[in-house]
Amino acid sequence: MRASGSATQMTQAFQKVTAIRGMNDLLPGASARWEQFEAIVRAWLRSYGYRNVRTPVLENTRLFTRGIGEVTDIVEKEMYTFTDALNGDSLTLRPEMTAGIVRATIEHNLLYDRPHRVYSIGPVFRHERPQRGRYRQFHQIDVEALGFAGPDVDAELIVMLGRLWKILGLADVRLELNSLGLPAERAAHRAALIAHLEKHQDILDEDGKRRLYTNPLRVLDTKNPAMQEMADSAPRLFDFLGDESRAHFDGVCQRLADAGIAYRLNPRLVRGLDYYNSTVFEWVTDRLGSQGTVCGGGRYDGLIELLGGKPAPAVGFAIGVERLLDLWEQTVPAEPVAECEVYIVHQGEDAQRLAAKVSETLRDAGLDVIVHAGASSFKAQFKRADASGARVAVILGGDEVANQTASVKFLRQADQDGAQQQVPLAQLADVLNSKG
Repeated sequence: MRASGSATQMTQAFQKVTAIRGMNDLLPGASARWEQFEAIVRAWLRSYGYRNVRTPVLENTRLFTRGIGEVTDIVEKEMYTFTDALNGDSLTLRPEMTAGIVRATIEHNLLYDRPHRVYSIGPVFRHERPQRGRYRQFHQIDVEALGFAGPDVDAELIVMLGRLWKILGLADVRLELNSLGLPAERAAHRAALIAHLEKHQDILDEDGKRRLYTNPLRVLDTKNPAMQEMADSAPRLFDFLGDESRAHFDGVCQRLADAGIAYRLNPRLVRGLDYYNSTVFEWVTDRLGSQGTVCGGGRYDGLIELLGGKPAPAVGFAIGVERLLDLWEQTVPAEPVAECEVYIVHQGEDAQRLAAKVSETLRDAGLDVIVHAGASSFKAQFKRADASGARVAVILGGDEVANQTASVKFLRQADQDGAQQQVPLAQLADVLNSKG
């Protein structure tokens, strides 16, 4: 009996542990593409004056229930929420970034002297059914213009996204645009919409019936084919807009026309979060299956006050990184990324020790260097050097140690014809940089 129990314990101890479903590993090859993408994105954001902020992935649950809305799908179905065993607080892994950035803005009085353009890049968490373009841990680029009220900034955000698509070489991403107006206008439309939905209760699905009185605007966002005709004939929020809202929206549209940005007015575009007002937009594509929204955002002038701050306007957007990378990969396939520029091969203990010193000198000169680890044949080391993607191999053996030289073999340049040349160690960094 004792031996049987030990065997069971050993079997359990050696069971393979795998990643949580919908939460994916990024291995070196894929991660290199992400790093390339993030460098492009950071340069693009800097060109418009946006600066980085970083907020915790874990927040008090009430931040999201109050900010996003208690009857949204995110809060009702998708949040990872648990009770802190130490103090009983309800905590949630962030399902989006805007609420956390607004919380930080209020907590640190960021708007006391002037508006701010900020961005954040990082993971968010939603308990959804994993599929292409929809994961339980995914990543967002979140961009917020805090304290800006005019349509010029709404348009700037949309225009800068158009520039990003050009930088990435994406041609088939299109813009959909709508206005949700001011609170009083939405209230009048809500009453008319509820009356319309009540007349069609017989065709409402379970989600539609659940949202009828709590969040009727979201009923119009249905994907149920049986409800499309009813949704198309519903009162349009756009028809309830007053002069101020129309003027703001017209200002956005005029600036988009100035920039040559085409768009489609989509009166059923409402976004999935309760905090939006006035301008809302999505950039969508047909190349990602059912998960066609690459980027979405809009104005949320009431959120800062709702979360306890002084009233201040704001507008922003979020990009789904995995979806955008998928689209980019279809358009511009990734090329292999070299592990280093210089790979040092060596033979003998003295050469191995010299290789460690030479590598630090080359790194001082700005070169990326790998020193072959351990002792292997030259043939095996050259095979590994070639696989690394290095453009040059530096060879150190007994003769090189004695003469304080290195043999240099360029691996990627056709004009070198694979020939080796001897270079004094004191000149090695200059030679390698001049051949770069």
